[in-house]
Amino acid sequence: MLLALIVSLIYNEQDLIGFVLSSGLNMLVGSLIIWFTRNASKDIGKREGFIIVALVWIVFSLLGSLPYIFTGSIPSYTDAFFETMSGFTTTGSSVLNDIESLSHGILFWRSLTQWLGGMGMIVLSLAILPIFGIGGMQLYIAEVPGPSPDKISPRIRQTAARLWVIYLVFTLAEVVLLWLGQMPLFDSICHSFTTMATGGFSTKQASIAHWPSPYIQYIIILFMFVAGTNFTLSYFAIRGKLAPLLKDEEFKFYGFIILLFAVIITAGLLFSTGLGVENALRDSLFQVVSIITTTGFATTDYLLWKPILIALIFAAFFIGGSAGSTGGGIKIMRIVLLLKNGYYELKRMVHPNAVIPLKFNNHSVDSKIVTNILAFFVLYFMIFGVSTVVFMLFTPDLETSMGAVATSLGNIGPGLGSVGPAETFAHIHPAGKWFLSFLMLIGRLELFTILVLFSPSFWKQ
Repeated sequence: MLLALIVSLIYNEQDLIGFVLSSGLNMLVGSLIIWFTRNASKDIGKREGFIIVALVWIVFSLLGSLPYIFTGSIPSYTDAFFETMSGFTTTGSSVLNDIESLSHGILFWRSLTQWLGGMGMIVLSLAILPIFGIGGMQLYIAEVPGPSPDKISPRIRQTAARLWVIYLVFTLAEVVLLWLGQMPLFDSICHSFTTMATGGFSTKQASIAHWPSPYIQYIIILFMFVAGTNFTLSYFAIRGKLAPLLKDEEFKFYGFIILLFAVIITAGLLFSTGLGVENALRDSLFQVVSIITTTGFATTDYLLWKPILIALIFAAFFIGGSAGSTGGGIKIMRIVLLLKNGYYELKRMVHPNAVIPLKFNNHSVDSKIVTNILAFFVLYFMIFGVSTVVFMLFTPDLETSMGAVATSLGNIGPGLGSVGPAETFAHIHPAGKWFLSFLMLIGRLELFTILVLFSPSFWKQ
């Protein structure tokens, strides 16, 4: 918040006092927590890891709402909490109808919440706070997206630090490239924050459509794609080791599914609209990459497309980025393993006595991971179905309900119906906003981290 305060000082804006109050209250709360827990055990097991991660995201969102309240940018605490949870979980759904009227300090804070949430606040803590050196892997597993988190160093703290260095390097690179494309420096910084976080908050109400420049849009497509790629592979690629990237099954499927959706939608746009080839390709590629990586930026309103193309976009809601990326959703790795397991089951039916192990990148996959993935799929779609029915208590429109639930659970941003890319969530009932905020949280923390807290066995010794 002090960083946002500095931005307010630079632009000499009236929200300075709001950030001073917000920062001061955060410091007070943090100091009290440190004082009252000064004699607590530093050992962190799995159970403590789940509780800490869940509470950190909730408490940070509760306190992160303060700048909106104290500056008067979002007077309603429900709306302020929704915007903050949407920021930290990198969902990108918004209640704001006039973004350009906000101060630079608030716009910076709004983008910063996504940048922090993208790599994860616990991973940030592991990188800079020695207190988490003991038992840090439990926090890392609880927060990092994907069925099996990779480490690029034997020590968890070094892994977290290197991930953040990669994250920072990519962010700075995008800032420079967008600025060279005539995007103002402030907007370049904010959009780089939210691109690398696959968050989707923009400094403009029209999102990236505000800049019709093909150069700017292609740069953002590139960095959305990078942000949706496993950061471990990015680490090796930066060091000149391209073989792991090119041989990785998840990365190849990730590229293939984006290309497939983009080609089909481009063909659909060419047949149904008057767009030229380049415009149709850019519009389809931007929206497909934005949705699959769960970034949520928009250059056009896909709800104006033909129903079949809208259906393809909605199907992309359930794909997600790579494991170990900042993307949300189900994750490419889970989909690949589920498809391979289904194929191997067919082979086992034909050859019942054959031993056919499930392999991923030439390594056998533990049966526990397969069970976890199957449970994840069942839970994900059960939660989607039940939540859609529950959300219809707040809006009778099935299309809007499905879109709002899918986009919140997948941390995407825009939905369908009255919460599409050209609309906001401002009109949603307050209770509906709290419900969607909960879905954002369980989606960002991959279901189990939150749902395990509701299990009676979790609380037994």
